[in-house]
Amino acid sequence: MRGRKLLVFTLILIFVLTSLLFTGCKVKEQKLTKINFIETVHSIFYAPYYVAVNKGFFKEEGLQLEITTAQGSDKAATAVVSGQADIGLQGPETTVYVYKEGKQDYLVNFAQLTKKDGSFLVGKKPEPNFKWENLKGKKIIGGRPGGMPEMTLEYILKEHGIDPKKDVNLVTNLQFTATAGAFMRSDADYVALFEPTASQVESEKGGYIVASVGAAGHDVPYTTFNARKSYIKEHPDIIQHFTNAVYKGMLYVQSHSSKQVAEDIKSFFPDTDIDIIAKVIDRYKSIDAWGTTPQMKPSDFDALQNVLLNAGEIDSKVDPNALIDNTFADKAVATIKK
Repeated sequence: MRGRKLLVFTLILIFVLTSLLFTGCKVKEQKLTKINFIETVHSIFYAPYYVAVNKGFFKEEGLQLEITTAQGSDKAATAVVSGQADIGLQGPETTVYVYKEGKQDYLVNFAQLTKKDGSFLVGKKPEPNFKWENLKGKKIIGGRPGGMPEMTLEYILKEHGIDPKKDVNLVTNLQFTATAGAFMRSDADYVALFEPTASQVESEKGGYIVASVGAAGHDVPYTTFNARKSYIKEHPDIIQHFTNAVYKGMLYVQSHSSKQVAEDIKSFFPDTDIDIIAKVIDRYKSIDAWGTTPQMKPSDFDALQNVLLNAGEIDSKVDPNALIDNTFADKAVATIKK
C-alpha cells in the first residue's frame, strides 16, 4: 500500500514537473517580440545578419524577425517610412533622400553591416590583367539610377578617367533581378552583379568575374540598419537587442571559416551550391567588405555623400550626426565579449 502511494505521488510529481517545463517553454516563446524586417535584396553580402538569424542570436535577444525582401533600397525605405516595416537593411543613401524631402519622422541609421560595395564586374571572357581604363567604349549593364551600386560604379569609372555619360554605354533601366539574364542574352560586354548571382553566372560559363567594385572603391557605410526616428525613440530596448544580435553575427563570421559560415546560412540560399557560398564569403572577406563592429564613422558617411554629390543626386550634404545614432552600437561593443 505504501509502495503504491509512493508510486502515485511520483507519477503526479513527474506530471506536474513536465507541465511546468512545457508551460515555461511556451512562456519563453511568447516573450519573443516580432519585428517586421525588410532587406533591400537577398544576398550573401549580408551573411553576418543571416548568421544572426540561423544561430539564434536574435532569439537570444528576445526578437523574432518576419523577413521580406524589397528588391531595391528605394522600396525598402518606402516600407520603413510608411510603417509597413519596423526596421530595414538598405543603403543609407535612402536616409539622406528621406531627410532632404523634409520628413519630420525621417530614417536614422543605428548599425552598419557592410563598408564596401558588394558587387562584382562580370565580363564575357576572363581578364586576368583587367584594368578599369579598358572599359572605355564598352557596353555595361549597371544598376538603378540613384542607388548605391550604380553610383559607386560611376564614381569608380570617373576616378579612372572614364565619363559614364560619354565614354561607355551604360544600361540602367533594368530590374535588379533581370540584369544577369540580360547580360548573358545580349551584346553587353560587362555587368555589375551581387553575389551569389555573379558566381552562379561564372559557374554556368555565362561570364567571368573580372573585378571587385568594392575593392576599387572607398570605405563607406554601404549597407546599414535603420528605422524611423520615432520608432527608435519609442523602442530603444528593441533597437539595442537588435544591434546586439547583429554584432554577435559579425563576430561569428570573423571567428569562423568561410565553409562553416556557408553551412550556417545555406538555408537562406537553398538553390546555391555550398561551395559557391563558401567561395563568395571568401571573396567578401578578402576585400574586407564587412565591418568589425556595427559602429559608423561620420567621416565614412561624409565619403558616402561625396558619391551622392558626384552622381548629382544631392546638391548639398547633410550633417552625418543627424542621421547616425551610434548609441546602440557603442553599447553592444562595450557589453558583448568577443
